[in-house]
Amino acid sequence: MAFRKQNMSLKKKFVADGLFKAELNHLLQKVLAEDGYSGVVVRRTSNKTEVIILATKTQNVLGEKGRRIRELTSLVQKRFGFEEGGVELYADKVQNRGLCATTQCESLRYKLEGGLAVRRACYGVLRYIMDCGAKGCEVVVSGKLRGQRAKSMKFTDGLLIHSGEPVNQYIDQAVRHVLMKQGVLGIKVKIMLPHDPMGKLGPKIALPDNVIISEPKEETLPEKPYSDAKYQKQQPTEPVPAASAAVSMA
Repeated sequence: MAFRKQNMSLKKKFVADGLFKAELNHLLQKVLAEDGYSGVVVRRTSNKTEVIILATKTQNVLGEKGRRIRELTSLVQKRFGFEEGGVELYADKVQNRGLCATTQCESLRYKLEGGLAVRRACYGVLRYIMDCGAKGCEVVVSGKLRGQRAKSMKFTDGLLIHSGEPVNQYIDQAVRHVLMKQGVLGIKVKIMLPHDPMGKLGPKIALPDNVIISEPKEETLPEKPYSDAKYQKQQPTEPVPAASAAVSMA
């Protein structure tokens, strides 16, 4: 594979790494859709590549006695042309599934495939996301919802930003497609993460327009009035008489 070459330019290396991660994410998304797949993290070292699979059901990803994770490792190794032992797959559990847009999108997809009403399913997902500590969320479902004419329904709650650099850090979004009898439904879930100084549940960097109002300081009232004399006026020196100066010189 091209991304395994060592003598490529830096620009081509970044493009190849992005293609590798996108194709790997698409592959795992299809294979692990029912196991709560939420994303993938790729770490490269000098001698091997580590792939960390984020999912809500890590035991299903590992399989019985680690059989399934070994099968996925062999599949990725053959597909992308890694050497023997050049790639290792790990499974990690999502800390808060209510703040993961991919997990909630998959949950909504299974609810709609099970025959649940669109409005009831969306409000259930919306309520669960806000109960898990999100600052805001938005769920959009478009397609043939009832009749033959396609339309879209949008459900929002809380605060949601749409522009600026903080969108790249605070907004987590996912898109899925549901194959129904009447046609294809499109699902989009956007979640605004909360600010976390530790960086576990949300970004460390606070919003640029965030204003913190401090509590007023306690003032001790004086017992009796007083005044602070900061600058004291110097007393003018009296000039020495000329006669006394002459006597002293004599």
